[in-house]
Amino acid sequence: MNMAVLERPVLGSARGAALTGVRAPRTGRLAVGVLDLIEWAFQREKVGLDFDEIERETGARPGIGMEYLMMQQAQLGCRVQGGGTSPRHHDADMVAASLACLPEIYGGRRMAVQIAELARVGERPDCLMEAEQRCAPLDWRGTKHGRFAVVEVCRVPGLRWPADQLGKRADGSWCPVGYSVTGREIAAARRRYLSWYGALLHLRHIFQAACHLTSFVVTEAMPPRTPWQRG
Repeated sequence: MNMAVLERPVLGSARGAALTGVRAPRTGRLAVGVLDLIEWAFQREKVGLDFDEIERETGARPGIGMEYLMMQQAQLGCRVQGGGTSPRHHDADMVAASLACLPEIYGGRRMAVQIAELARVGERPDCLMEAEQRCAPLDWRGTKHGRFAVVEVCRVPGLRWPADQLGKRADGSWCPVGYSVTGREIAAARRRYLSWYGALLHLRHIFQAACHLTSFVVTEAMPPRTPWQRG
């Protein structure tokens, strides 16, 4: 049969919690998850990703040796300047620097931009969690007897039923159908989510082991790894 693909319905991104309520403490260090820290940096401190500036200030080529460079910076007591007219929090600058130097194996600059854009609005990648594959006719027609699928004469060579099997109807009619969302689309969306999750795992390690954060301690907390699996 002619399986033309229906347009997939727009599904909203899988939202995380509401916009972050995290604030840098006046004293001590606050325990936060890696995603909370990133959202704090981009929502409250309004940091941005300026790859040229990060490279100029740190001497680092994004994606290469960031762990070593940040440990060296911590030992020297220096930090990446955030730019702009008002200084941003030290920890927010460290988040931006770490993200800008995300290794290519974890998505590099493209993944860094995706993480930053999602963090600003408190969202997560759309993994099509509520998507359901539905097979439906491509078109419908209304009659006095109700709503029926539109049928047409099959003119595709090799797919038309043999004449001796058509019975009284010799036109070989069929109903073209399509799928609202394909398995390939769902699989691709979930691979993108897992790539985002893997990048967060790497950043969690960087914030825990290589960043000298002054106001936060990064915990093991992570978003769900496979939110589409229930139970």
